[in-house]
Amino acid sequence: MTSPLHASAIAPDPDLVKVSRALVSVSDKSGIVELAKALAERNIEIISTGGTAKTLSDAGIPVIPIDEITNFPEMMDGRVKTLHPKIHGGLLARRDLPEHVQAMTEHDIKPIDLVIVNLYPFESTIAKPGVTEPQAIEQIDIGGPSMVRSAAKNHASVAIVTDPSQYESLLNELNTHDGQTSFALRKNLAAQAFVQTASYDAMIAQWMTRNDTNAPETLTLSYRKIDDLRYGENPHQSAASYRAIGAPTGTLLDATQLHGKPLSFNNLNDASAALETCRAMAKVQGTQHAAIVLKHTNPCGAATASTNAHAIDRAIAGDPMAAFGGILASSTKIDLAGAQRITAEGTFFEVLIAPSYAPDALELLKQRWKNLRILAIGDEVPEIPTETKFIPGGLLVQDRDLTIPNPAEWTHAAGPSPSDDQLGAAAMLETICRALSSNAVLLGGIDPDSDSGSARLFGAGAGQMDRVASCLGAVRKAGELSKGSIALSDAFFPFPDGPQMLIDAGVSMIVHPGGSKRDDETFALCDKHKVTCMTTGIRHFRH
Repeated sequence: MTSPLHASAIAPDPDLVKVSRALVSVSDKSGIVELAKALAERNIEIISTGGTAKTLSDAGIPVIPIDEITNFPEMMDGRVKTLHPKIHGGLLARRDLPEHVQAMTEHDIKPIDLVIVNLYPFESTIAKPGVTEPQAIEQIDIGGPSMVRSAAKNHASVAIVTDPSQYESLLNELNTHDGQTSFALRKNLAAQAFVQTASYDAMIAQWMTRNDTNAPETLTLSYRKIDDLRYGENPHQSAASYRAIGAPTGTLLDATQLHGKPLSFNNLNDASAALETCRAMAKVQGTQHAAIVLKHTNPCGAATASTNAHAIDRAIAGDPMAAFGGILASSTKIDLAGAQRITAEGTFFEVLIAPSYAPDALELLKQRWKNLRILAIGDEVPEIPTETKFIPGGLLVQDRDLTIPNPAEWTHAAGPSPSDDQLGAAAMLETICRALSSNAVLLGGIDPDSDSGSARLFGAGAGQMDRVASCLGAVRKAGELSKGSIALSDAFFPFPDGPQMLIDAGVSMIVHPGGSKRDDETFALCDKHKVTCMTTGIRHFRH
């Protein structure tokens, strides 16, 4: 007589479902032949569609074309092939309900135990240069997501595999359970399937509304995980990086790491800010080389120059103390001379970002620091018009501050007329000012130690609760370079006390948006001291 313990040990597991029939329809055919061979070796019947059926048949794998199941041909250029009761009935039927089983019998519907489907490549299609709207629309999958959702809903009986990365775990499961799948696996696969269909639909929705000028009533976003990070801003905070699905390439998240230890949360945040500001500087200055040193998302040194090495040198000179342990970005390839300045005695950087590196420059940088994170970003500059900021319970969305400074549109409000050199330097400095945390005031101008006419940042005050404190910080950082410099403010001066401090320090020109009730007092002060005052009409708060 069998003991209860023995009987329990050999009783079939009700969570296990034997795979007798599989439906295979994939756009990404990597690994599908090997997987299908393994299924066929287990005598699993394989149903397939169009191109997938041909691929499997050409490989000598027995396959039943979908139209032999539906008794309908694939039609309308493949738009209609799997949307049929004999397919979805086999996926959705509850095998524990007699009425479902009876309906299957009456209509000659056979159950499908495994679905292997991946979707039309909509994401890669819209990423191609010059893709037309009709071409993109043809890559919106209908039958695929329908099968995925049907199988995932009925994961009590059906396993749904949506990505080649899941093939190995499926085969391991079949080998472990003698051709059966466990409920735990089916539920996990179903969850991943719904994530994928949600992401797929979100990507299509984003593309369909890409030209809308108004904020949509419902905002659907989708992100794909890139990596787990060591921790967040602080060691007790967990963190990960994600890339927006369908986002254009050329962002920091597309950079190639050539050297150094893994990037942290703070590295990524700071490096992105450095890259965007450096690109903005280069856009204003045209063919000039631009470089920036950034700390805690705030520029502490920035310059444009006629050579890569000189731009880097002048950026470091902006605030050598703050530059130590900072992020350095260059708008052009870092050459050997640039690398020699970066690796000079007394310097240390966490991250370098540049479009590319000369081979000898890269080798020197690698030799100097074992852990230095060296990123190559390439020459592609994406157009990303909006930005989001997550807050507890939701998020904020706004247009990015991408205004290109145009001194020709500024108003000469007081003091002597500015020179062309002053206006050119002020335009470059405005791109730096808008990158500083508000309240922000900076001092800069034509580099006195350069014969190339380059402009650079001398000192900045940022993130202060009042504008006078920002003026004080900028003057202290600039030191003797305050004399004859240009002062930029991200917003108007509510009182003339800030401008008075700047004038006392020796600035020759003040640029600010204007709009204060007491602007006239600032203008009168500038006239009195023969200091040029320009108003831009554009505020640049950054919080």
